[in-house]
Amino acid sequence: MKQITKHVALVAAAGAMLGFAGPGGASAAAPEPLDWTRCTGPGLDPRQQCATLDVPMDYSDPDSPEIRIAVSRIPSEKPSARRGALLLIPGGPGGDSLGDPSGKGQKLPQKVRDAYDLVGFAPRGMAPSTSVDCKADPADISMTKRVPWPAPDGSVDGTMATARRTAAACVRNGGELIRHISTANEARDLDRLRAALGEKKISAWGVSYGTYVGAVYGQLFPHRTDRIVLDSNNDPDHTRVTRNWLAAFEAGVEDNFPEFAKWASRPGNPHRVARTPAEVRSGFLRLAARLDRDPLPWPGANPPLLDGNALRQIMLSSLYDPDDYPTLAKAVRAARKGTVPPAPESPPESVLQNLAAVGVGTICNDVEWPGSAAAYQKDVDESRAAYPLTAGMPRGPMVCAAWPYKPKEPAVRITDRGPSNILLVQNERDVATPLAGARKLRQALGGRAVMVTVNSTGHDAYLANGNACGDATVSRFLATGERPGRDLYCD
Repeated sequence: MKQITKHVALVAAAGAMLGFAGPGGASAAAPEPLDWTRCTGPGLDPRQQCATLDVPMDYSDPDSPEIRIAVSRIPSEKPSARRGALLLIPGGPGGDSLGDPSGKGQKLPQKVRDAYDLVGFAPRGMAPSTSVDCKADPADISMTKRVPWPAPDGSVDGTMATARRTAAACVRNGGELIRHISTANEARDLDRLRAALGEKKISAWGVSYGTYVGAVYGQLFPHRTDRIVLDSNNDPDHTRVTRNWLAAFEAGVEDNFPEFAKWASRPGNPHRVARTPAEVRSGFLRLAARLDRDPLPWPGANPPLLDGNALRQIMLSSLYDPDDYPTLAKAVRAARKGTVPPAPESPPESVLQNLAAVGVGTICNDVEWPGSAAAYQKDVDESRAAYPLTAGMPRGPMVCAAWPYKPKEPAVRITDRGPSNILLVQNERDVATPLAGARKLRQALGGRAVMVTVNSTGHDAYLANGNACGDATVSRFLATGERPGRDLYCD
């Protein structure tokens, strides 16, 4: 879940009860081939092509209206070596990979770019695909309300009120589509895309939330998968889904803050904030508590206050990538002096509203959340005592606590049934998708998967915050199919 801002397949009997003709759904007629045209937009490789794919809004309804999925690709750079297509599955929920064939796809080794067409897409609901918008109050999708930071005293009353307002806005303005945004439907869309590409099987590189999408695709359509890389992995517990991912920030921050603390106490560091790692931690906690009591005006930010939760959110965001440690250090140094850092950049309002709506639809339609404020309060109180850095947020109520719709189908349960063609790559210290959750996905997949654990810090392992050993192992698998015979540790 990239900052929450920046899952046995359904068996035939269960599918029949839900109105599905199989994992693809009732409206599973083969799609038309894609009509590729040159993409327009800044920073795109001139070779990148774009197209749209029509898919059913409701796979359980043979008469469902169709929606459009925006698709992009850069074809294999060596047709004689081409193996197939590599889906670049984005994180989120609320991310897209339309620019990835031109972006991170170009970091792939030449042998991988020769072997595959690199394919990106905007998931259902994300513009420029048929999009959704809740038209929520801008304050309710602000930096510190997109995740449920409690009040300074730990109360969840404010986050429950935000959940109710945002859920009501989505019911008013989200239309029918918002009820059909889910991980399982995204996986079905990807199988329609596979067919439209003319591929019998598809390879994929899924990152963060995209690992869950990839795992669900591999569960619903196991024999349509070729080589699957899941990078920075989520706990696949089908009874909790995103609730578990949110809760994982407790462990993720505790895994990662010590790395920041060592960096921020290093002599000679121009951004040094304390003499020892212990002082970095204690100083951060004192400063956040002070800002809880006495926030600073923060012109240009939303909300325009640097309070304790704003500082905690800066901390959370900065731990995704060690390159972002200076952002947190600068904020700490400024706030100590009673000043504020520059207001964080934010996407345009329309983009933020779209991202928020897709996130809400996905997490609330995947699994039902409890509606009891008292239950959340108990969890938040326990979390605050055990994990003071995150102040109870990871166990707080998101919009789904007030979501009025029941999920249309059970969340997909990930199992070990299917081909053994999955490689997990996971950094040892990852704030958003901690190693503990990745191990649970590895356990669920059983003999289908091998996991490469990388001794590195940060979110996104392959070709980003990992190391040379992990990168080489993944590249070799994509290019040749060679996979370690057992789980591997890359020191």
